[in-house]
Amino acid sequence: MAITLDWKTGFEIELMAPAGASRQDLAQRVAMRVGGTVQRFFHPQSEPSAVEGRPVFENLTPGFRVVDGQGHWVASFVDDLTLQRDLDRERPPVDGWRRIVADDGRLLRLVERHCDPDAAGDSSLIPLAALFGTEIVRHPSGMVRVADDRGRSVAIDAPLPGERERPCEIVTAPIEADHAGVLGTLLADARALGFFVPVEAATHVHFDAGPLCSTAALAALVATWTQHGAGLKRLVGMNASCVRLGDWPEGLAVLTRSDAFAAMDWAAAKVALVGIKGLGKYCDLNLVNLINGRADKHTVEIRVLPGLLEAHEIVAAAALFEGILGWCRDAGRGEAVPGTLVELLIQSPMDDGARRLWLDRLRQENTAIAGSRRPYSRANTLSGDET
Repeated sequence: MAITLDWKTGFEIELMAPAGASRQDLAQRVAMRVGGTVQRFFHPQSEPSAVEGRPVFENLTPGFRVVDGQGHWVASFVDDLTLQRDLDRERPPVDGWRRIVADDGRLLRLVERHCDPDAAGDSSLIPLAALFGTEIVRHPSGMVRVADDRGRSVAIDAPLPGERERPCEIVTAPIEADHAGVLGTLLADARALGFFVPVEAATHVHFDAGPLCSTAALAALVATWTQHGAGLKRLVGMNASCVRLGDWPEGLAVLTRSDAFAAMDWAAAKVALVGIKGLGKYCDLNLVNLINGRADKHTVEIRVLPGLLEAHEIVAAAALFEGILGWCRDAGRGEAVPGTLVELLIQSPMDDGARRLWLDRLRQENTAIAGSRRPYSRANTLSGDET
């Protein structure tokens, strides 16, 4: 029996195009299948900077949004800067593929609002220069620079280097029904073009955060992940090569288990959560979108799934976490977290097929661990001195 999901979810699936292809190719194939169109847009990202005093550089890279014949968003196909090891960085840039870099994300918001992602060649920053009362400056290297009227750099437009057109993160529209069917057609398109799972890949699942907007539910979620997160990461096979993962700051658990937090209404709780130092997006479970409450992305994001290219595997993993989030949603204030992972899976309200699958995998994992322990013998426990 197929595993089904009840929660509204969105998916981010990290893939790699084969050499000579790009994420635009996949977007065009999907658009053709759904009778829709491809819209090019500026996709914002950030990356660490080696320049002193500038911890990150903000980037805009080419993204491709597919809408169907009725104008409804189907999926977007964007870059992910963490995907590196499958690329030949010495390859020359591909014509028409460029990125825009600045050291302040607010400047790139101006680019998104005023510049045309479809602009020909290296002319995309002309409207930005006009906002500052200057003109673009072209360099022989292919870079285009915008400075203000005092010569201070605003943004740079440069050729996209080293096969950066090949990484492809599929970002789906929120899915409310037939999750396996929707994902299955998208991934069939990707496989048909030779897309594959890259070395650093992960799969992220965004669950609608609405059902978790209470201090009791959030406290249960933090307590559950603190107790069972390591076991769940082993169970789903988290990719050790994946980056931008990590633990929550200690202050989150301290706050959510306090009597003061339990007594807060949700509005006050969000203010307290925003004040936790170091609580950011790049955690195993991303709560930032839950706390900020953005209407277009009000989610709890599960970031620990490995790269996957089969819809049934993604849905099965999502069903596991749907059940755990459901337990947290339904938990009474101060209710104890189930003591073992087996108990948590049994008590969580998840699809029965998913429960059987994950309990079976957990038994297999425990059997493998037990089998790897060598039986006691005098010979293999003697120290060097004893021999």
